[in-house]
Amino acid sequence: MVATMTVPWIPVAHRLDVILSEDLPPAEGITSAFAFVSDGLGRTLMTCVDREGRGWDIPGGHLEPGEGPAEAAARELYEETGLRLPPSALSIFAWQRIELLEPPPAGYRYPALTYLAMFRAVVPGPGAPTTPPAGSESTRAAWLARAEIERLCAGNTWLDLLDGPAPA
Repeated sequence: MVATMTVPWIPVAHRLDVILSEDLPPAEGITSAFAFVSDGLGRTLMTCVDREGRGWDIPGGHLEPGEGPAEAAARELYEETGLRLPPSALSIFAWQRIELLEPPPAGYRYPALTYLAMFRAVVPGPGAPTTPPAGSESTRAAWLARAEIERLCAGNTWLDLLDGPAPA
């Protein structure tokens, strides 16, 4: 385990565990998937959503009905950055486990125990410039160095995963 914490966006008592693992968490509990894509210069591809409370983030989001976690991560990567990678290019390397310790509040849309799957990929050489496709919630994408990510994304639960193991 990398870290245990709580976050302000979950309105009841809870526990969030960040876990390094090359195995997926229980499939029935996975609600979201994310793609940590690095280039040969050690930069990470980030997306920016110009909405209150959002900003720069790792590309990712919710699974659609019938979609597997790797497929969701690859789809979200394209939708938020314009970079297309096949799901087979993504390797699971970590996940977040969120457990509510109290009953969920009215309107809470997640189960009391949920998982966020984290995938990693590395592209050779410097990452090519990317642009989110038209209609994306993301307004821009960029390959950023770790120091810039730490500055722009301070407090994000996934920051410790930037140095997670690269795929074999």
